[in-house]
Amino acid sequence: MSSNTDTAERRIYIYIAAISAVLNAVLLVAPVLASKLSAQLGLEPAQVGLIASVELGCFSLATVPAFLWLRRVNIRTLTFWCLAVVAAGNVASAVAGSFAMLLGIRALTSFAAGSVIVVILSLSAKAANPSRAYGLFVVSQLAMGAVILFLFPLIYAQRPVAAVYLTLAVLATLCLGCIACVKGDELQAAASDQPAARARLLPLGCALLAVLCFYVALGGVWTFMAQIAIGSGITLDSASSLIGIATIFGVLSSLSSTLVGEHRFGKYFVLAGFAVMAVSIACLFGTPGLLRFVAAAVLFKIAWSWLLPFLLAEVSRVGGAQVMNAANLVIGGGLAIGPLLAGSLIQATGGFATMLGVALVILGVAVISSVVVFRASDARAAALEESESRPVGPMAS
Repeated sequence: MSSNTDTAERRIYIYIAAISAVLNAVLLVAPVLASKLSAQLGLEPAQVGLIASVELGCFSLATVPAFLWLRRVNIRTLTFWCLAVVAAGNVASAVAGSFAMLLGIRALTSFAAGSVIVVILSLSAKAANPSRAYGLFVVSQLAMGAVILFLFPLIYAQRPVAAVYLTLAVLATLCLGCIACVKGDELQAAASDQPAARARLLPLGCALLAVLCFYVALGGVWTFMAQIAIGSGITLDSASSLIGIATIFGVLSSLSSTLVGEHRFGKYFVLAGFAVMAVSIACLFGTPGLLRFVAAAVLFKIAWSWLLPFLLAEVSRVGGAQVMNAANLVIGGGLAIGPLLAGSLIQATGGFATMLGVALVILGVAVISSVVVFRASDARAAALEESESRPVGPMAS
């Protein structure tokens, strides 16, 4: 029985890792697509930015209808149709004849991809080892990001933008094989066999606030990491190479957290990660030299890649699968708000100091919110332990 359970769990991990990497690839490959869309299709920067915003927005907005269907549908069937839409959408994007058509196709494709990501986040919350499941969710994306960063410019430098979309279509098609890794009723069974998680409003709000603030700080600082380097006298080529090296460290860091999995010190891992993120941001103040910039970039990437799986696991404990559905919307919001806020602060002040200071404050809010989540999670675990240890039936006199 234990062997069958372990096999089923491993199959779920394969489903999470493979599909997460492929469906998030369209967001990771955005820099490659942006330059090609501008050069080959003659799109204005505002049009390119609109495509990116629509993709991210629809990816996140898939959360809203998911509140209605998440515990009712067969996730195997849903995954099949959504992957089919993603594959077809990427093929259609390769042959789109106008900007309006491309925009509509990308919106539908991203909505389908976001729907499967909602399933993945909710399924991870129900895994036997949530920290490991979320670790795979993160490391698969980082690994795909590293591949894109190093290989896509070489492979697609002389190829049209259609080649990128067709590659994404092939990857989505290959993921259809992962559908066999799930039974289809995992979330339905979770809803019927287990009591629904009843999280109090404050811990639930703090859980989502912690995730939002984490992604706002992350997105704001990381987006302008190369510009900070250039402002300190480091060349663009050197900055890009250093960021690539930091990305490799991030992959190794998230892989380490995946191997650790569930741990009684998980909440301390989160706090330690936040502390290292704060130190790395502090290192970027002023005009960091080459060594200080390298240290800051590497520490920043290691820290957030390490803490994120543990943070998501802790968040899932206060609200279960439904809070992770909402987390998908919050993640998208954070990724959108972070660069926009950071860019506005940089433009308004003409430097990076204010942006970095605000990022530290936002990170502080994430820490405070996380502590509230940890306390609620511990209290819930203690209550469950007490109820399980309470004697059942009439006591002997």
